[in-house]
Amino acid sequence: MMNKIKEAMSYDLDDPRRTLIHKDIILGKAFLRKLYTRWYRHLIERVTSVEGNYLEIGSGGGFLKDVFPEVITSDILPLETVDIVCSAENLPFDDNALAGIMMLDVFHHIPRPYLFLKEAERTLICGGKIVMIEPAYSLLSQFIYTYFHHEDFDTKGGMEIKQGSPLSTANMALPYIYFVREREIFEQHYPALRINCIKHHTPFLYIFSGGLSKPSLLPGFLFEFARLAEKLFVPFYRQLGLFYYIEIEKINC
Repeated sequence: MMNKIKEAMSYDLDDPRRTLIHKDIILGKAFLRKLYTRWYRHLIERVTSVEGNYLEIGSGGGFLKDVFPEVITSDILPLETVDIVCSAENLPFDDNALAGIMMLDVFHHIPRPYLFLKEAERTLICGGKIVMIEPAYSLLSQFIYTYFHHEDFDTKGGMEIKQGSPLSTANMALPYIYFVREREIFEQHYPALRINCIKHHTPFLYIFSGGLSKPSLLPGFLFEFARLAEKLFVPFYRQLGLFYYIEIEKINC
């Protein structure tokens, strides 16, 4: 597996070959694969409360389609593994065409998230949902993302980032900025979208998995034990959680 990680690191972040290798890494690391599967199950459970067409944005090196074959996969990179190539800022769907939009670690890469939210507002049916897992703002995440991650984590940043580099350009704090810090602006600009949930989770499991660039700290067979142990820290998730569960619903339609 370390050979795969080294191979991925040899390519530029915006090179589609690196994204494809990421899928091999996720599937090849048992602990990380189980974590992704658990995250996918959570997203599927939330989004399928409404029937219709479901879109994943930024499918990249993920394997959601293996778990949820009904989903339409998409990415901004020209990958043969996805159903459509498109930008989140300009979705190729008619008005009221989607029951759900699913995203895992993607929102903070969108250069102009306000355009995506307008597109989501347009393309979702009444009651349709955006469900996403994104980097969170907490005491632990601020430390981890500032000192041990290659992407920016600027909680005082603006509401857009530089265009042109879909993976290498990011602000991991964008979900916090849009849905927490500037929540009033969100509510004013997107009256048809309501934030149902923004919840901290997963303080330690991703660290144990080693992510996409480090070896796993724990073998796959210890995943359930580690997950149950992590639950002991639920009262402190707001201080320790590295990720958000975010659910946004289209209303007033």
